[in-house]
Amino acid sequence: MLQLSELYRYPIKSCAGETLAEASLGALGVQGDRRWMVVDAETGRFLTQRLLSQMTQLHARWQGDGALHVSAPGMPELEIAVPGADDNLKGVTIWRDTLEVPDAGDQAAKWFSDWLQRPCRLVQVPDARARHVINAYPKYAQAEDRVAFADGFPLLLIGQASLDDLSRRVGRPLSMLRFRPNLVVAGAEPYAEDSWKRIRIGEMELRVAKGCARCIMTTLDPETGERSEDREPLTTLMTYRKRDDGIYFGQNLVPCGEGRLVTGMPVEVIE
Repeated sequence: MLQLSELYRYPIKSCAGETLAEASLGALGVQGDRRWMVVDAETGRFLTQRLLSQMTQLHARWQGDGALHVSAPGMPELEIAVPGADDNLKGVTIWRDTLEVPDAGDQAAKWFSDWLQRPCRLVQVPDARARHVINAYPKYAQAEDRVAFADGFPLLLIGQASLDDLSRRVGRPLSMLRFRPNLVVAGAEPYAEDSWKRIRIGEMELRVAKGCARCIMTTLDPETGERSEDREPLTTLMTYRKRDDGIYFGQNLVPCGEGRLVTGMPVEVIE
């Protein structure tokens, strides 16, 4: 039987993962997931582990709709209030999308600038200012599909058996958090999720949109931030998961409505 074995949230884009036992889902995915982002203070361009590997050590905890709690090595812990939806708007860029979102204020900006040793700002995206997926992925999205600060889609799913198979090929165990999924499904064959089009978890239906192309971030150890000298797991993935436009591992999903997920729930492949 297929079941939801793990649930994760990443309150700040590119921060460490937060393990959950249960979570509410809406149009933007897991509640509180990737609703915050660190950007360059001058250009407004998004900053991630691709450039700053120390972001693996940034721990953020979603405190509901009122606040965000952050901690990092050598830094005092800080609680940051959620700004108003139209307060201190700042123009930011994430991939090809540009949008205006609320800035979290000077105290948060100083904290992140001091820690990352570069001028930056922290921004937050309210529901009404979320991006439209169809702008970047017209072939795979519907007009109403939206996303916060995740790269492309509201949710990412990986099968546990797929990771187990990859670990066997690489020759050492790999952490699921290298791949930053929201949902992990156990009980399927390796890469079974490649063929799914629609699934149900509990009472919640989700549409499988497209495979997830992987990047250099997967070579970072999520515990230490150190990069694999052998460029694993990308090196191995390239030998059997490469297509013309990328190296694929995991599936991007879009929620069909709202609901609540709990680890251990049965997963049904509808289509």
